[in-house]
Amino acid sequence: MSYQALYRAWRPDTFTEIVGQDAITRTLRRQVTTGRIAHAYLFCGTRGTGKTSAAKVLSRAINCLNPRDGDPCGECEVCRMLKQETSMDVVEIDAASNNGVDEIRDLREKIKYPPAVTRYKVYIIDEVHMLSTGAFNALLKTLEEPPQHAVFILATTEPQRLPATILSRCQRFDFHRISVDVIVERLMVVLGGIGRTASEEALLEIARAAEGAMRDALSLLDVCLSYTDGEVSGQLARDVLGTAGRGAMFDFADALIAGDAGAALTQIDQVMRRGSDPQVFIRDTVAHLRGILLAGAVGDGLTELMEITPEDAARFAEQSKHIGPEALNRMLELFMRAEPDTKWASRPRTILELAAVRACHPEKEPDATVAERLERVEKLIESGAAARPARPAPKAPAKEEKPAEKPAPKVEPTPADIPPQAWLDALDAIMEANPAIRTPLASMRFIRFDGRQVTVEFSKKNMMHMKLLERRKAQIEAALSDAFGQPVGLALTLEGQAAKPVSAVARDVINQSYDVFGRDKIDVVE
Repeated sequence: MSYQALYRAWRPDTFTEIVGQDAITRTLRRQVTTGRIAHAYLFCGTRGTGKTSAAKVLSRAINCLNPRDGDPCGECEVCRMLKQETSMDVVEIDAASNNGVDEIRDLREKIKYPPAVTRYKVYIIDEVHMLSTGAFNALLKTLEEPPQHAVFILATTEPQRLPATILSRCQRFDFHRISVDVIVERLMVVLGGIGRTASEEALLEIARAAEGAMRDALSLLDVCLSYTDGEVSGQLARDVLGTAGRGAMFDFADALIAGDAGAALTQIDQVMRRGSDPQVFIRDTVAHLRGILLAGAVGDGLTELMEITPEDAARFAEQSKHIGPEALNRMLELFMRAEPDTKWASRPRTILELAAVRACHPEKEPDATVAERLERVEKLIESGAAARPARPAPKAPAKEEKPAEKPAPKVEPTPADIPPQAWLDALDAIMEANPAIRTPLASMRFIRFDGRQVTVEFSKKNMMHMKLLERRKAQIEAALSDAFGQPVGLALTLEGQAAKPVSAVARDVINQSYDVFGRDKIDVVE
């Protein structure tokens, strides 16, 4: 084979090269140095944390003719034979495909014979939890009292599936997930060894995506190196991994916290256009919301807890100040429920967008708390604008007037009281005629109607959307005129350029309060 994968080419040959498992390697080296070799070991932990590598190194170290501080020398005849896997004295068994009683009986017969060249005959049984119940029972006695020349090394990712009788006969070593910093340092060593370069930002993205598994990190780095002959940049790593990046997640979280559904949907669209996967994006969102939750709980300890930079920790802390615990918990539950749904959905992006919209509008959710709804109304009062015009409430049945009571004064409609259905009909007509401008239309916010002109507003980050709609202004005005039954103009403004009248602000807040708490629960006092 002309090329060998990085995780195979850079598999550790000594305990010193195994990173992130210092306590385990120190103990095993001490046992080799003192000669206190156990007859059975159990290496357990998640994938890619060094279980099989440690088993191979241990099998060479206990048989090395000239060990160096507990590590195999790599130069003697035995080390070379075991490295090339040409010795019959070290046997590797895949329990996933050899899990029957017959295979274990065959092992029991062969283990009686002493090793041909080495000091110990070593049996490495990988994924030992896959053995059948009969196979475990057949292995019990041999595992408890093997010949003096035999050593068992069992490796598994699911130790809870092993019988207690097996666990009690082994020395157990738990391999934990490797930290991001350790993975980055190891990747730098590998890159230096092969003469390639990568930015620290790219290595951080790869290390985070590996989730504590060194093998996964090396495999991801292998893919990134295949993508280019030059330096691996942060953007290239994000493109290969299909992630949005830390900056995009902060912007998306800002939109969720502000309750700006238009900005959230625009951010999703931008990320999807870069090739991100909806399920990966939801997973990143859950991780980011978890960071906000932890930032509000642990404070200064977030840098070590999440293995992030102090700058990112400060941004997490800032976002945690602008969202209450009830709203944050509800958002977390929304996206956590949405992640498995995307696996089976024919349009996973729609699941993501629905979760984003629901997160931005707690007043529409039946499980939203009163505190969330009040917080939403407070934000509307501070911003001076409602999310959308409220639909008129159904007319109450006429009551029989008493002779002694005076009729209520007639309230004249103001120019800003727009028929909501006309506004919605106009938007639907425009979107149906031009689906391409659906996102820019969703990013604009209604301000007022003075009888002849509709005024809408855009945030500064959506300035390009406003410029795009300016090119379609005549078409939008025609749709508005058809919907309202009279000539209607359109004024496009940036945020802060069009101040709303105080009366209009009050009307929008009152209408939004009707939607949140119910019209029958609110009394408006002049």
